[in-house]
Amino acid sequence: MNENLFASFIAPTILGLPAAVLIILFPPLLIPTSKYLINNRLITTQQWLIKLISKQMMTMHNTKGRTWSLMLVSLIIFIATTNLLGLLPHSFTPTTQLSMNLAMAIPLWAGAVIMGFRSKIKNALAHFLPQGTPTPLIPMLVIIETISLLIQPMALAVRLTANITAGHLLMHLIGSTTLAMSTINLPSTLIIFTILILLTILEIAVALIQAYVFTLLVSLYLHDNT
Repeated sequence: MNENLFASFIAPTILGLPAAVLIILFPPLLIPTSKYLINNRLITTQQWLIKLISKQMMTMHNTKGRTWSLMLVSLIIFIATTNLLGLLPHSFTPTTQLSMNLAMAIPLWAGAVIMGFRSKIKNALAHFLPQGTPTPLIPMLVIIETISLLIQPMALAVRLTANITAGHLLMHLIGSTTLAMSTINLPSTLIIFTILILLTILEIAVALIQAYVFTLLVSLYLHDNT
């Protein structure tokens, strides 16, 4: 294949204008809605999944933390649909861009931390210094805990970016190998193509799991600050 290995990660343009915003807004249009009293099977399944996700994430939260339920459910649906649409041929996955993932992680993390400092500042400050710490180690532990707090949004964004990017690169390499081997050795091509199919199934699972992990970690940060 003559296509550049990293071509699928370049933000697309339409007539010289960036199309990333339109692509980001496209997944919510695929979520069906119903105006009728009795829902069909698709709407019923969708509502069941949303209730299951909400129950899974909101069980550990108090009343203040549960006010974030709509945001967290919207977040996991958006990331999951974006990741899945990115597996289609000639498509663009916004979650492979570290800038976009940071734009999601930093405001959510900052909102949870600010809420913690506003509602229970003593408990929030207590995280910087574990109980029973020897006096000579206090400055070092405060610095370490501060750094660990500040890198949480970076860890969220890098984890999502790295997992999605690595999967797409591996699929690209195996697909290129399959195409190159098709004119050389047919049995080897069938074996590599089988591996590509299994990898595609794995990537579908990774797309859903990474959406769940990203949202679950945000939920845990929220739980620690409410």
